[in-house]
Amino acid sequence: MKKKLLTVLLSTALCISVLSGCGSNTETAKTEAESSQAVTDSEEKESTEAASEETSTDASETDDKAAADEVAALIDKIYVQERTETTDEDCKKAKEAWDALTDAQKELVKGENADPDYFGRDTGDAGKDDPLNSDEIGDNEILVVSFGTSFNDSRAEDIGGIEKAIQAAYPEWSVRRAFTAQTIINHVQARDGESIDNMEQALERAVANGVKKLIVQPTHLMHGAEYDEMKAAVEKYATNFESIEISEPLLGEVGEDATTVNDDKKKVAEAVVSAAVEASEYDTLEAADKASTAFVFIGHGTSHTAKVTYSQMQAQMSELGYKNVWVGTVEGEPEETACDKIVEAVHEAGYKNVILRPLMVVAGDHANNDMAGDDDDSWKSVFTASGHFDKIDTQIAGLGRIEAVQQLYVDHISAVTDGASSSAESSESAENSGDKLEDGVYLADFETDSTMFHVNEVSEGKGTLTVKDGKMVLHILMPSKNVLNLFSGTAEDAQKDGAELINPTVEEVTYKDGQKEEVNAFDLPVPTLGEEFDCALIGTKGKWYDHKVKVSNPEAVTEDVSESKSEDVEDGEYTVEVSLEGGTGKASITSPAKLVVADGKMTASIEWSSPNYDYMVLDGTKYEPVNTDGNSVFEIPVAELDKDINVVADTIAMSKPHEIEYVLNFKASSLKKN
Repeated sequence: MKKKLLTVLLSTALCISVLSGCGSNTETAKTEAESSQAVTDSEEKESTEAASEETSTDASETDDKAAADEVAALIDKIYVQERTETTDEDCKKAKEAWDALTDAQKELVKGENADPDYFGRDTGDAGKDDPLNSDEIGDNEILVVSFGTSFNDSRAEDIGGIEKAIQAAYPEWSVRRAFTAQTIINHVQARDGESIDNMEQALERAVANGVKKLIVQPTHLMHGAEYDEMKAAVEKYATNFESIEISEPLLGEVGEDATTVNDDKKKVAEAVVSAAVEASEYDTLEAADKASTAFVFIGHGTSHTAKVTYSQMQAQMSELGYKNVWVGTVEGEPEETACDKIVEAVHEAGYKNVILRPLMVVAGDHANNDMAGDDDDSWKSVFTASGHFDKIDTQIAGLGRIEAVQQLYVDHISAVTDGASSSAESSESAENSGDKLEDGVYLADFETDSTMFHVNEVSEGKGTLTVKDGKMVLHILMPSKNVLNLFSGTAEDAQKDGAELINPTVEEVTYKDGQKEEVNAFDLPVPTLGEEFDCALIGTKGKWYDHKVKVSNPEAVTEDVSESKSEDVEDGEYTVEVSLEGGTGKASITSPAKLVVADGKMTASIEWSSPNYDYMVLDGTKYEPVNTDGNSVFEIPVAELDKDINVVADTIAMSKPHEIEYVLNFKASSLKKN
């Protein structure tokens, strides 16, 4: 009985225990489920908040990019070479939009030409620069024309240094400034609020101020593309002043070939080398040489035929005995001035240290970035990456701050104010003695007392002189239609009743680039050869001006030749003068050349000064040499006389074959039948 009772009690206890355990597990499961749901809810909330924050960030970044792109578009709009009616307002809008950006947004500015440096880079204090654009000029003005720079310190020290030196040398003249690069003018105006005249603005200012005598002094290095454009701009105002003179650029006349040097190039070479040595750790150039240090002076470079000037500067350095000095160019034209060629030359010469310095009037973008920048393609980086050198230093200083260079510009102005000329005087022919010429047609030089009164560039300084019954008349082409009448005599006599004015005829000229233009032409009576005589002119402003002109060096031509066109030349064998432009200036061709006309088609024999030309290309057709010995000779077709013909000649004289572009021109006036 006791055993049964114990068994019942134990069973009851066990059931209670089991039931109790089951209840505890149910509560635990419920608690765990509730906890899991809470975690899920929290994670979903955090995810929602993160997504919201990410969406907000994306929207903010989109807004930043849009604001930066707007500024980039405004910068690109003013990064142009032409001034328009909206330029001033566009410059203002670009700066205001930039100032409204945050620092982070400014870093996002990126356009075709726009970047954060356009407004953000510190180039010095613009307040130190004087734009020289005030009125009250007076009768006499010297207009100093520069390409320009947006680097404030260089503009004040280099361009400003030249302008101040000229003003000090000519206190009775007013010195004013013009830049030819509208992109730079706009940059300075937008960023610094400084207004600089372009060529048209400066010349219009001179006219409005009643300037009578104008001297234009370019700060350009050479007679290159910028000089040509400047000269063309000035020529449009030829009749607005009593006299206009354009003085020489820094390095003077270009010269015939790569070995041609002159006093200007010598003075600049001496000045820049002296300044570079002084700025270095060496006392003399010879001391630098002994320390295995070379100097490399870097110019801009150009595809213009004046690029031979850089080769001439290298020749000048050699002539001065500067054996550890090289001249290079950013553009690598001429080709021997390219960075890789200079690196190789300096390395082969055994130098271990190099000092880079610009051969430029200003120390602007090219000096700071292309020469001394940190990008992989800068000259400093390329020299360093070559692994040939122990040390590369840079000197960021323009030529304009060098006193000797400033004086050279002053001397160039003195040359035109004194009526001097830097070019050598050509000897005059026997006909200039006053002896009468036989009746016939001649080509003669036409010279004037002003660079702004001259014949059209297609005439190459000459006119067609016709002699009949002992009377001489020179037919001359003007650069435009701006000269309305000529008069054989003084301006005073031209305005008298009964004065016989010379009226123009209108003729069409074709320039080297193929452009055509109608210009005025005049038949000017010539009283004597080789002596100055009076010739007055009146332009579109209605004012007469006095000039002195001279006709000299007549060369006889036959009537049929002087009027010949390609289609007019009879079949036969001829000789013809041919000019060559392009290349480094070292190559030449034989002139006069042989010209054969058969069935109305002309073929010329071109003989080079070297046997190393293996083919020529003309209008896509390849021509092989017609000889195997001696200098290379080619036979090429000539479509027209007195017209530029673009050809390519391949030379094997260098380490590898190299195609070089040239321009040939066969002179119809020199055509002589055998």
